[in-house]
Amino acid sequence: MSSVCYNIMIVFIINLLMVTNTAFYDAEHCADADIYGLIYDEATQNCVNTASSERKGQIISEIIEIEKKYNLPDSMKGLAVAAACQESRFNPKARGDRKFSKYNRPKAIGLYQMWPWWESTKYGYGIDREDVQQSTDAFLRHIVRQIPKVKKNCRFKTEERIWIAAWVHAIRKPKPEGRCYQRPKHLRVLRSWQRNIKKLCKEGGC
Repeated sequence: MSSVCYNIMIVFIINLLMVTNTAFYDAEHCADADIYGLIYDEATQNCVNTASSERKGQIISEIIEIEKKYNLPDSMKGLAVAAACQESRFNPKARGDRKFSKYNRPKAIGLYQMWPWWESTKYGYGIDREDVQQSTDAFLRHIVRQIPKVKKNCRFKTEERIWIAAWVHAIRKPKPEGRCYQRPKHLRVLRSWQRNIKKLCKEGGC
């Protein structure tokens, strides 16, 4: 084997190992691809709903633009997109949780299936639950509000663990012992997209 071929093989093996060890995204092997661009592709392709592709793409773009303001760690980018996919398939007028109503009326409304208290100016965020931007911003604000408590009670060191715990505390009923080691179901959606993205990066498709 010539020295040139040997060197090429060594470089290839090193690069392959680097991709394999990447947590989720690798800027070098994805050519500095925009993470949100990759999340957008996953959401449009893998979260099926009855809306037109144009409308769905518009909703996903709006969610992403709001989420960008919160500077999430790379491994958590797409959090709100995954939540909206899981809860409503990106339908801002989705209705749910009728079983909790005496008269079979929907308790949960919108992208994130928010209950009425979200609309309260006293106890919630004073939002229109059917509004994409208002509901997304309120959803993320509510998660961020949990972070100080999570840092104090859960004592996690990494931003990823802190955001996951804050996410759970934001969407589930409070418990005296907390929910530090629980994970939201929405996270499964996000991790599935990330695995797909990692595969694309590994194959040089980003």
